[in-house]
Amino acid sequence: MSEQDVFYNTILEEMDSGKLVLPTLPEVALQVREVVDDPEATAKQLADIITTDAALSARLLKVANSPLYRGRVAIDSVQMAVSRLGLSMVRNLVTSLVMEQMFQATNNRLDKRLRGLWEQSTKVAAASQVIAAKLPGIRTDEAMLAGLIHAIGILPILMKADEDGDLIRDSRKLDQLIDNLYPRLGATILEKWEFPGNLVTVAREHANLNRNSGENGPDLVDVVQVAVLQSYNGTDKAIDPLKLNDVIAFKQVGADTGFSVEELDENSEEYREALALFNMG
Repeated sequence: MSEQDVFYNTILEEMDSGKLVLPTLPEVALQVREVVDDPEATAKQLADIITTDAALSARLLKVANSPLYRGRVAIDSVQMAVSRLGLSMVRNLVTSLVMEQMFQATNNRLDKRLRGLWEQSTKVAAASQVIAAKLPGIRTDEAMLAGLIHAIGILPILMKADEDGDLIRDSRKLDQLIDNLYPRLGATILEKWEFPGNLVTVAREHANLNRNSGENGPDLVDVVQVAVLQSYNGTDKAIDPLKLNDVIAFKQVGADTGFSVEELDENSEEYREALALFNMG
């Protein structure tokens, strides 16, 4: 068994035993999901839960009145936001808005890593929303959440590495472990959190450049995969252009391999608006 397999199995065992305590979804997100899963749920029931969190309520109202979602009439109450946007969209937006709490470092060694991971995740989430808006059959709110959680499997690796002082300081070795293990761990985490299967698949498959969604595409994995690869442009993670030509996801979403978010949206305003959802005070 390789060193990486041992590391992977150790994380799984410690997650199962509770020795490695993963961040959990905030209670309000769990309550919102429970209400939305009830076919008899009403907008008032959902609004009552959200309003118990003043900060979340304020952010949701800002989102509902943002250029991405607002209608002709300004939304001035959480219940009105729920009624206007719909229960399923509000569930995804709430989960997205509270996700940042899970990327808070408990010490300085982790802070830079977690801040970088959150920043990258929000960029992929915003790009995923922009891409999804151009495609029929893919909901933008779901694409945004998919982009936000695509790399959630990095969290337990960083937490475990932080326990091992040597590993957290060995950036090269840590990066290699992350690249090889985080998709599998991400899928495991989302399954434990009882996320929908299509979001679990995003975590597991988005890094598989040989994936072909076939006649069922484009799907959420295609969207997130293209958003991730686009986010690497101009960085040391950029993929060789010749290799990108073989990535079927680009063809599925109708994007050129050298595209930028600006090219998908002429003035990139939609991307900036989506990114701003995660930077609201």
